[in-house]
Amino acid sequence: MGSFFGFLFTLTCERFLFIIRLINVSIEAEDATTTREKILEEALTLFAERGYDGTGVDLIAERVGIKGPSLYKHFKGKEDILNALIDAAEVRYDEYFGSEKHIGSIPDNKEDFIQLTMKRVSFTMHDPMIRKIRIFLVQEQFRSERLAEITTRHQLYGIQGMYTKIIEGMLEKGVVMKDDPTLLAMELTAPAVLMVARADRQPQYGNEILESIEKHIRHFCEIYMTK
Repeated sequence: MGSFFGFLFTLTCERFLFIIRLINVSIEAEDATTTREKILEEALTLFAERGYDGTGVDLIAERVGIKGPSLYKHFKGKEDILNALIDAAEVRYDEYFGSEKHIGSIPDNKEDFIQLTMKRVSFTMHDPMIRKIRIFLVQEQFRSERLAEITTRHQLYGIQGMYTKIIEGMLEKGVVMKDDPTLLAMELTAPAVLMVARADRQPQYGNEILESIEKHIRHFCEIYMTK
């Protein structure tokens, strides 16, 4: 009987130690994820403030509160950090703003269109990650063909392509007057993109710029929409 209870005690201890090991592994994984997120957050801030070439791995590590070599446990180097930032920003932008592949619901009337568009504008102006990545891209677009292409896509043909599809859908619903949807999308988005760029340069005028963008969108709707 004694040996049986000894066996149970040993088994219980082993299970307890196994659970402790699982908890420790879970904590370590969570800490690693948190550190990785901090690295990305601080790197993006530094890239926006100092540019890519002006930001070193050691400076990023210092901002995070770790040693330079420790950063390489999470990323291969600075380029790997940049790639992770761009990928994360693309996913976030697609989810909350949209894209040609993700245009969301087609508005049934001009007020729905205005509300949905202003929601997108407010997101792109105020989301810290998107704003910082846009400031970074504007600075670096002349030094990297890849970054130039990403900048052009988000400021020109990406947003215009997205709104071309939205306007096409509204044309089919009879909400928009018959016209060239590509030209309408360009007319709608180009001034808004310029005003968002001004908000990046002069954030103190953010509310004024939002009002100007809404006036522009409302004017567009009054001219081209039937209901």
